[in-house]
Amino acid sequence: MLFLSMKAIHQFVAGYSRGDAISNEAIVMRDVFRSWGYESAVFSELKRILPELRNDAHDVAEAAKHVRPDDVVVLHLSIGSVVNDVFRDLPCRKAILYHNITPSEYFRGIQEEIARSLARGREQARRLTGVAEVNLADSAYNAEEFQEMGCSHVDVLPLVLDLAKLRKGVDSRLLKEFDDGKKNVLFVGRCAPNKRMEDILYAFHYYQRYVEPNSRLIIAGSYSGLESYHAYQLTVQRDLNIRDVVFTGSIRQEALNACYRAADLFLCMSEHEGFCIPVIESMVMDVPVLAYASAAVPGTMDGAGVLFSEKRYDLVAEMMGRLVSNSPFRESVLQGQRARIARYESRDLPQELRRHLAPLLGE
Repeated sequence: MLFLSMKAIHQFVAGYSRGDAISNEAIVMRDVFRSWGYESAVFSELKRILPELRNDAHDVAEAAKHVRPDDVVVLHLSIGSVVNDVFRDLPCRKAILYHNITPSEYFRGIQEEIARSLARGREQARRLTGVAEVNLADSAYNAEEFQEMGCSHVDVLPLVLDLAKLRKGVDSRLLKEFDDGKKNVLFVGRCAPNKRMEDILYAFHYYQRYVEPNSRLIIAGSYSGLESYHAYQLTVQRDLNIRDVVFTGSIRQEALNACYRAADLFLCMSEHEGFCIPVIESMVMDVPVLAYASAAVPGTMDGAGVLFSEKRYDLVAEMMGRLVSNSPFRESVLQGQRARIARYESRDLPQELRRHLAPLLGE
C-alpha cells in the first residue's frame, strides 16, 4: 500500500530524473519528511519520470486518489507543467517552493518546445499566487521575482542539498586521465542557452592562447534535447581552434566528483540562474570560482569567489590565470569560499524547512 493513515507531506515536480537539481532536492526533502514521521512521496507526470525511476516516483494523474484534505503538498515550481494545474486544483494544504523559471527568450529559435513550456510556466506561476498558504523561494532573487508576479509574501529557504555525495566515490580512471599536468577549467551545468557555454569557450580561447597553453576545458552536463545548441558550441570551438575541450554529456556522480577534484578553476558565464548549485559544489571541493555577476549567482556566492560584471574575455582570461596559479591571491579566495561553505553548512536547513511548514502541520 502506497500511503498509510498518518498525515503526509508529498512533493510535486515537473520531472524526475538522475542528476537533476530539483529531483535531487526532492529526494533529500522526502528523506527529511520521513525522518519527521510523515508519509512522503514524489509525484510527476508519468512521461517525465525516468523509466528506471518509476518505482521511486508516482504519476501525478493518480495524486487525487491519495492526497487527503489535511495532507501537505509542496510544489517545486520551475517550468510549465501539468503538475502545476493538478496542484492548484487539489483540496489540501499547500506550499510552493519557487526555483525560478528561465525566460523563454533564451530558447527561442533553439528549442521551441522548451520555450513554450517556460512561457506556460510563467503564466501558471502568476495564476498560482495566492493558492498556497506557504510560499518559499531558494534565493532572494527568486523570492523577489515571485513577489513581482503577485505573491504577497515569500520566504527564502536555500536549496536543501546532499553535499556529502561530493566527498564519496570518485571515478579513478577519469581522475587519472585529467591529472596529466594540464590546468583544468571546469563548468558544470545542463547545456542550456541561458548558461552561455559559448562565452566560456571565448574566454577559454584567450586563456589558452595568451595565458596558459597547457590547459583543458571540461564542460560537464547533459545536452540531450539541445543538440543544436551543443552543435553551435562545437562550431565555436572549431572556429577558434581551441584544443583540449571535453564535453562529458550526462555523467554519474562518481565521474562528476572526478571533474571537481581535477579542476583548478570553476568558470561560470551564465546569464540566468535561480541559484546555481555548482557554485556551492565547487566551493565544497575547494575549487576557486570565477563567475559573471548575474541573476542569483552573486547571492549564492555570498561574498566569496570572484565576480565580474562585464564579459571582457581578455580580462577574464587574465583573472583565470591569477586564480589558477598557486599564489597568495588564490589562497585568499579559497579561504573566503571555505568561510562561505561553513556558513552554509552551519545552517540547519531541515529545521528551517520545518519552521516554514509549521502552519500547515499544526505545529
